[in-house]
Amino acid sequence: MKTLAIIFSSLLFIYSCTPSQNNEQQAQETADTTATTPQEEEWISLFNGEDLSGWHVKIRGHELDDNYNNTFRVEDGMMKVRYDQYDDFAQQYGHIFYEKPYSHYKFRVEYRFVGEQAPQGEGWAWRNSGIMVHGQSPESMGLEQDFPISIEVQLLGGSEESEDERTTCNLCTPGTNVVMDGELVTQHCINSTSETLRGDQWVTAEVVVMGDSVIHHLVNGDTVLTYQQPQMGGGTVSGHDESVKIDGQLLKEGYISLQSESHPVDFRKIEILPLEE
Repeated sequence: MKTLAIIFSSLLFIYSCTPSQNNEQQAQETADTTATTPQEEEWISLFNGEDLSGWHVKIRGHELDDNYNNTFRVEDGMMKVRYDQYDDFAQQYGHIFYEKPYSHYKFRVEYRFVGEQAPQGEGWAWRNSGIMVHGQSPESMGLEQDFPISIEVQLLGGSEESEDERTTCNLCTPGTNVVMDGELVTQHCINSTSETLRGDQWVTAEVVVMGDSVIHHLVNGDTVLTYQQPQMGGGTVSGHDESVKIDGQLLKEGYISLQSESHPVDFRKIEILPLEE
């Protein structure tokens, strides 16, 4: 009788513990699955692959939406920057702006440099373009303004003939400053930690922008540069309305634009992922 009582008590103990143990195991399996399976990100394409709908062109020395010499065009499903109708680049820097501003987001583009530089393009602009974020509106730019007041994710290509290092997704600051390691940085350009990407290969550049707090640059999925507190300040921008540039004012949002600096470049998969503040 005593033996039966012990067996019965043991069965009750096993029965009472099994659901709890199963729940713990299921919870751990769920946690492991969550940790290894990223949430699906719903990226939004800003480029339809057919025309420049939703974009506005501003080229130095020309009125807004005067796409001088067909600089920005759509061919083969790509947004292209070309200079085949230029006799002299003449520092006619151009930018193509998306039609609305953003504050917290991820921006992603695939790009490649091709062909030869425009006639009379500056040496530093060889295989050089950029993604401008937190930029002023295209409507607020001066007729002769060279670059929008913005944060530039500088895109550079390396030479196949030279072993010189040339990182990409660097930081440049036309009319702006940033903070790094708790210090205000007034240097115009800061190199990233990326590898030198040579030739006409496609490169994926990504920018993570969190309002006026932090910005990350990524190249082919790897974070190569991080800084904080983007703000107006400094120089290296000309032809602008002085009332637009309020030094020290944090940049919480702004327009995104792609650059024309005298070297042909192709852009594809121009996408954005809005983020919550």
